[in-house]
Amino acid sequence: MTSLAGKVAFVAGASRGIGATVAEALAAAGASVAVAARSETEGKLPGTIGAVADRITAAGGRALPVPCDVSSEESVNAAVRSTVDAFGGIDILVANAGVLWMGPIESTPLKRWQLCLDVNLTGVFLVTKAVIPHVRARGGGSLIAITTTGVDMIDRGANAYWVSKAAAERLYLGLASDLKGDNIAVNCLSPSRVVLTEGWAAGGNGVKIPPEAVEPPEAMANAAVLLAGQDATGITGTVQRSESLVAQG
Repeated sequence: MTSLAGKVAFVAGASRGIGATVAEALAAAGASVAVAARSETEGKLPGTIGAVADRITAAGGRALPVPCDVSSEESVNAAVRSTVDAFGGIDILVANAGVLWMGPIESTPLKRWQLCLDVNLTGVFLVTKAVIPHVRARGGGSLIAITTTGVDMIDRGANAYWVSKAAAERLYLGLASDLKGDNIAVNCLSPSRVVLTEGWAAGGNGVKIPPEAVEPPEAMANAAVLLAGQDATGITGTVQRSESLVAQG
C-alpha cells in the first residue's frame, strides 16, 4: 500500500459517500486529513465532518473537521487556512464535493443547472486555486478531482451533472501542464462503475442500477491513495477509472 506518512490531505466533500471513504483511506495510509464539507450537523442526508473525523482518530489517524462550502471563496479560503494552521501545509487535494442532477435538459430548472456548475465546477476551481500555493511550497504533491464515467456516455443524452464534470476534467487536464514545473501531479478519478452513495440515492432520478454495474466505494479509496502518492514525475494529466487504475498498480 502507498505510504502517505508525513503528508497532509484536504478532502472536499468528505462528510459521506466517496469523500468519506477516501478520507479514511488516506488517513489509514498515514496522511493527516482535513475532512472538509458543509455538513456540520445531520441534515437530509446522513453524515457529518465530525463523525468522519472521529472515525479516523478512533482508528489511530489524524483528522480535522473543517466546515467548507466549496461554492463560497471565503469559506474555501478559511477552510484551507485552518488546515495549514493545524497541520503545517497541504500536499494532497481531493476535490470530491458534488451535487447530482440527472434530469433531462428540457425539464432542468435553471437553479439546478446553476447549482451543478457552482459546486461541481466552480467548487473544484476554488479549492484547487486555494491549495496550489501550499502544495507548491511543499515542493510538489497531488491534486485529484473526482469526476464520472458519464462524461463519456454521450449516447445516453445530456444532463447538468455530466456537463459540469466534463468541464472539471478539462480544467484538470490543462492544469497538469501548468503545474508540471512545480512537481504537482494533477489527475481526475472516476468510478469504473456506479458507487451507490447517499447522494446517488437522493439524486439519481430513480435510475435502477443492476448489481454487476455497482462498484464498492473501496475501489475509489484505493485508487485515490495511489494517485495521492504521485507527483509530476509519476502519473499526471490523466483521467483514471478506479478499478482499472488499481488493477494496473
